[in-house]
Amino acid sequence: MTVATRREVRETAERLTGWLAGRLGATDVRVSRLELPDAGFSNETAFCEVDWTGPEGPEHRDYVLRIQPTAHQLFVEPNALFQARMMRALGDSTDLPVPRIPLVEPDPELFGAPFYVMERVAGRIPPDVPSYHRRGWVTELDEDARARMYDNGLVAMARLHAVDWRRGFGFLAPAGGADPLAAYVERLAEWFTWAQADVIHDADVVRAGLEHVVGHRPEPEGEGLVWGDARVGNIIYGADLEVAAMIDWETTTIGPPGIDLGWWLVFEDYLCEAQHKPRLAGVPGRGATVARYEELAGRRLPAIAYYEVLAALVLSLITSRLSRLLIESGLAEDVATEYTTRVTGMLRRRLERVAG
Repeated sequence: MTVATRREVRETAERLTGWLAGRLGATDVRVSRLELPDAGFSNETAFCEVDWTGPEGPEHRDYVLRIQPTAHQLFVEPNALFQARMMRALGDSTDLPVPRIPLVEPDPELFGAPFYVMERVAGRIPPDVPSYHRRGWVTELDEDARARMYDNGLVAMARLHAVDWRRGFGFLAPAGGADPLAAYVERLAEWFTWAQADVIHDADVVRAGLEHVVGHRPEPEGEGLVWGDARVGNIIYGADLEVAAMIDWETTTIGPPGIDLGWWLVFEDYLCEAQHKPRLAGVPGRGATVARYEELAGRRLPAIAYYEVLAALVLSLITSRLSRLLIESGLAEDVATEYTTRVTGMLRRRLERVAG
């Protein structure tokens, strides 16, 4: 994720109209209701409606434009086209609900960076800020509905992990046939080196987390598609609380399912307990979530504590850099720093847990 470039709505709409006219082979393209949300530290996103006349008559689509960020970045190498490729592969090779990607543009000339266009999926997303446990539409559901929403997300994640990655996802395989978890940890160590100047608060805890995940890799527990950012905040829920779409495939890889489940558990902690707030009634805690996932997947994950350390370490690196970028953007230092120390505190507690 990065600090999004600020664009002007009218100019963006005009450029997009001309580009779409060429790609759609239509002369009457009209882009309307274009919105450029203040994404802050995120990929550039635009929402719009597009009308044109095709071979079979008038066409109308709700589109989302995702532009690869070009400013300060949280991740080492942002790659919008990778996300588009991943969603297309999921759409072609599985029955998992993902947005359709009709158009991809690798040439940066139009907007200064590659981008893709995806069809907008109707539904609602549980918010991160403020936490969906504290405010928003999820708080208005009854307990049974919240439990159903949460469980549907776990079901979708388990379905992803059941996919045979060798059928349509070979581009994700580690180079040279390396062990997927070893390759993942190696990339994480490289990321730590890249972001080390930003690791100011609780640097000793972050370093200890890295030493642990490098030195205590568990035995292989199977490998498959790893979402990389598995959480309810990356799910679009339909009116019936079914999963309408799984989104944000920026960090997808091949690896053990514990990577995703660990991230899911850590992020839920980040949104409630780490903020000293209770979970909403109907949203199960750590133990019940692990048990339910193991039931859905049909296997145990005995090393889940390792994967929680791994997830907390990744989130610590993200928030360490995020804090600096927020301060540079004018946010009060104590407020920005809390994003980091909340997570490093989570990492510390998990390291204490695995140490016995």
